[in-house]
Amino acid sequence: MIHRLLREPLLHFFAVGALLFGAYGMLHQGSANSPDEIVVSRGQLQNLRLQFERVWQRSATAPELQVLIDNFVKEEIFYREGITLGLDRDDPVVRRRIGQKLEFIVESAVPPPPTDVDLQAWLDSHAERYQIEPDYSLRQVYFDPARHGDKLAAEIAAARRSLAAGKEVTGDATMLPPSLDAAATEAQRVFGNEFADALKTLPVGGWQGPVTSAFGVHLVSLTRHDPARTATLAEARAEVERDLIHARLQQTNAAFYDKLRAKYAVRVEGASAIAEPAG
Repeated sequence: MIHRLLREPLLHFFAVGALLFGAYGMLHQGSANSPDEIVVSRGQLQNLRLQFERVWQRSATAPELQVLIDNFVKEEIFYREGITLGLDRDDPVVRRRIGQKLEFIVESAVPPPPTDVDLQAWLDSHAERYQIEPDYSLRQVYFDPARHGDKLAAEIAAARRSLAAGKEVTGDATMLPPSLDAAATEAQRVFGNEFADALKTLPVGGWQGPVTSAFGVHLVSLTRHDPARTATLAEARAEVERDLIHARLQQTNAAFYDKLRAKYAVRVEGASAIAEPAG
């Protein structure tokens, strides 16, 4: 029971959240307990140095670092005075920014990697998302209807008999490939929808047709037909893991919000007007 609880993603999320907020409180306890004192901590000083190095690709000199500290202090003073004056209230930009920062902290909590058992269970319950399309190997002989006119049906029948007897039949000249070893979407791209649909019902072995395409008609020999199937975990591991982690993050974020939401009672003044039609 304890081992299963320790693997629970929600527990990991709240543990990470507690650490984040705890660390934030420790970093800012000096300023919170002493409103008239501004402490530039070692951590903040290191952040200022790193920010400078990322921009300028070198370390800051002592005068440059002092400028960074002065700017930090100035920003902190203005922030505190602005809070004192209530400038943060009813400001949609500030409101949205603070909300986004909290949401970023929530979404930064990465759940533990799923096990193979987790991944297989997800794949089994969402099999429709991980389908491998039909795959074919075929040969085809093309006939141009405009060239053969009324003799098309008879000449196709004669060609089919010759092919069945093992004779070579070239058909009409075309840029279409004489053979294809590809998935259904590739067959559709090359020959068109009607031809791809016909492949679904053709038997494997022998010559069949005429089969209509976007270009004319064909005699087709299907030598392989692998029907659509659900991918194995080995074939779709990356996609399954991505989708499962995303789903767990959404679940965890929703649970965290529900916990916060339960702390508040919401009252909408004039709520009855919402349902009233505009006059």
